[in-house]
Amino acid sequence: HSVSRTSPNLTFVPACLPPDPVEVEELQRFVSNSKRLFVMTGAGISTESGIPDYRSEGVGLYARTDRRPVQHAEFVRSASARQRYWARNFVGWPQFSSHQPNTAHLVLRDWEKLGKLHWLVTQNVDALHTKAGSQRMTELHGCTHRVFCLACGDQILRSELQEHFKALNPTWKAEAFGVAPDGDVFLTDDQVHNFQVPACRKCGGILKPDVTFFGDTVSQEKVSFVHQRLAESDSMLVAGSSMQV
Repeated sequence: HSVSRTSPNLTFVPACLPPDPVEVEELQRFVSNSKRLFVMTGAGISTESGIPDYRSEGVGLYARTDRRPVQHAEFVRSASARQRYWARNFVGWPQFSSHQPNTAHLVLRDWEKLGKLHWLVTQNVDALHTKAGSQRMTELHGCTHRVFCLACGDQILRSELQEHFKALNPTWKAEAFGVAPDGDVFLTDDQVHNFQVPACRKCGGILKPDVTFFGDTVSQEKVSFVHQRLAESDSMLVAGSSMQV
C-alpha cells in the first residue's frame, strides 16, 4: 500500500485486454505462497515509464523500424561505429536519464522491504530498479548510467561523460528522429560526421557503456552468482520479458 501512484506513459505499451480477475487472483495466490521469490524483469516492465522495448507488437523497436542495436564486435572494432553510437547516445541521454520508476518497479521494491523478494535479476540497463530503491538485485546486462574503459577498466558516471561530450562538441547539434530502448536516438550519418568522442582520461583507451551489447556475453562470475540466488529461492516470477535473450 506504500506504492505511490503515478500516471503511466502509454506511448510504448502494446494494446492489451484488461486484466482477467481470475488470473490476477492466481498471481496473488502465487506471490502469497512464495517465501523466497526470485524475479526476472525485462524491457516490458519499463514501457510504462516511457521507454520502448524491442519486441512488443506494434510499438516495440523491431515493429516500428528496421534498426537493430549496436553489436559488441562492431563497437570495439570500428571508430565510426563508436562515433555513431555515442552521438546518438549523447542526444538521447537527457531524456533517457530522466525516466522514473513506475508502479511495477515500486511494487518489487516493496516486496523486497517485506522480505518477500529474495533476489531480483533485471535484463534492463535503465537503472529504474535502482531509482525505485531495490537493493537485492543484479543488473544482468549492466547499466547505461556507468561507463568504463576497455583498456584500463577505469569507471566514470555517464552523467560525467555527458559534460566531456559537451566540452568537445560546443557547437554540435542534431535533431533526433525517434527513440530506441537503450537510451540512444536515431540520427543520420551526416549528422554524426563531425561528432567528437573523448578517450579515457587515464590511458587514452576506448570508452564503452557498462552494458553487455548484443553479441557479447555476460561474465561467468555473474551468471554463477545469479544461479546461486535462484537455487536459494522457492519460486520464480518473470515480468516484462520474452526470455528470448
